[in-house]
Amino acid sequence: MAATGSEQTESKAYYVTTPIYYVNDAPHLGHAYTTVAGDVLTRWHRQRGEKVWYLTGTDEHGQKIMRTAVANGVSPQAWCDRLVEEAWKPLWEHLDIGNDDFIRTTEKRHTERVREFVQDLYDKGEIYQGGYEGPYCVGCEEYKTYGELLDGEGEFEGQKLCPIHRTPVEMLQEENYFFKLSEYGPRLLEHYEQHPEFIQPESARNEIVNFVRQGLEDLSISRSTFDWGVKVPWDDKHVIYVWIDALLNYATAVGYGADQERFERTFPADVHLVGKDILRFHTVIWPAMLMANGLPLPGKIVANGWLMVGGEKMSKSNLTGISPQQLTEHFGVDAYRWYFMRAIAFGQDGSFSWEDFSARYTSELANDYGNLASRVAAMVGKYFGGTLPESTASGEAEQAVVDGLAKAVAEADRRIGDELDFAGGIAAVFDFVKQVNGYLTEQEPWKVAKTETDDARARLATILYTAAESLRACAVLLNSVMPESSAKLWDSLGAEPHLGPLADQRVGDTARWGQLPAGATVTKGGALFPRLEEPK
Repeated sequence: MAATGSEQTESKAYYVTTPIYYVNDAPHLGHAYTTVAGDVLTRWHRQRGEKVWYLTGTDEHGQKIMRTAVANGVSPQAWCDRLVEEAWKPLWEHLDIGNDDFIRTTEKRHTERVREFVQDLYDKGEIYQGGYEGPYCVGCEEYKTYGELLDGEGEFEGQKLCPIHRTPVEMLQEENYFFKLSEYGPRLLEHYEQHPEFIQPESARNEIVNFVRQGLEDLSISRSTFDWGVKVPWDDKHVIYVWIDALLNYATAVGYGADQERFERTFPADVHLVGKDILRFHTVIWPAMLMANGLPLPGKIVANGWLMVGGEKMSKSNLTGISPQQLTEHFGVDAYRWYFMRAIAFGQDGSFSWEDFSARYTSELANDYGNLASRVAAMVGKYFGGTLPESTASGEAEQAVVDGLAKAVAEADRRIGDELDFAGGIAAVFDFVKQVNGYLTEQEPWKVAKTETDDARARLATILYTAAESLRACAVLLNSVMPESSAKLWDSLGAEPHLGPLADQRVGDTARWGQLPAGATVTKGGALFPRLEEPK
């Protein structure tokens, strides 16, 4: 049951974050994948009746951004402003992302608090000055160890490459400030052991545990060879290392150092969604920073896999980047959101193909789900003048549907809301859709309608009510994944005048049978998922 009144005010928000994304280029499918996952998760928890806060944003400092801006003949700030306003924010709006805030690391509300946080660590003796020399990947904005570098081949023969970007690293020598990360290994390992859910999936957890067990080195937290960043408060010849700056967005965006009451109502995050290539930053550096400053640690850090095209990670650098708009233009936004959550197990690498998307769209969305909605509305219109009839002749077949719905609701709620198993949760709902289709095939209402008796009329009414009530539940269960088509279905069923807005429906109440009242006006609109046109 949802909290209300003062209880709601005092409760902590269910706080979910995405990584903040580098604005060195426009967003691609990989960025959208994580952001849609966060949106589905937070919409689901809203429909549980919980107070929710969903944060995304952009990472705008560092050497990579500076070089990209210079290459394009503009200042770093102008580059960031243009990309954010013309590419990033419009895409999230296009994909129906319901984020509550969008944080930019160049905003004053962020930069001032970053300086305060780092100053606090310095005052506590957690930061010291020293020198560093080593291989640095600008793409990762990270010093690398020699052991993880790859030997270059072809045009990079004789050079050492970053294992992620497969581009040459640069040898840097700087006087920097260091955070005593090496002292936090035992505390981190203790936290991992006491909170096995902290890092997910398990393969990611094992990787990080093994990494920390090998011993941690102190972390360089400043750069002095360029000036695009947040100035170190006690030494303005240095800027704060971009990852220290970036990680703090999860705190600064919800009131750290500015609004303590709001901060305590929101922080820490219940779920950080991250790509697996930035897992160490979030599971080692970030919790160590929080420990050093006496702040609570997040509940879960969940690493999603890579999207693969032709066996390679999807990115701009290897030319496999695909614009989300290329897909939404053909399949629609709802289908786009559905496909990536349905077809790829969150936490694992997944392969995208146009052919797989087309096949799943046609089979599950158009044929199974969309056709079910269309058939039911058409039959209610044909046999009952568009007025939903009363169910008066239920039997074992109907009880099987009722039981199937209860099972689907419980499984979808557990998988999506608790386990972040979006594919499994959606599959549970579509198993129910298949069950309802099978129910109609077995009951053959079109044949029952040919028998002109009171019993046959009652039976026909019961069959169509059962199907319509099932669709009512599907609209609720799929609202977090496909909000536009769910709203259309809700409208088609004539549900809002009787049950209220779709957004106000609670997941936990979805399995209660008989909510859609007899007498509701059912209308047949356009197809929820039209047949696909051949791409031009």
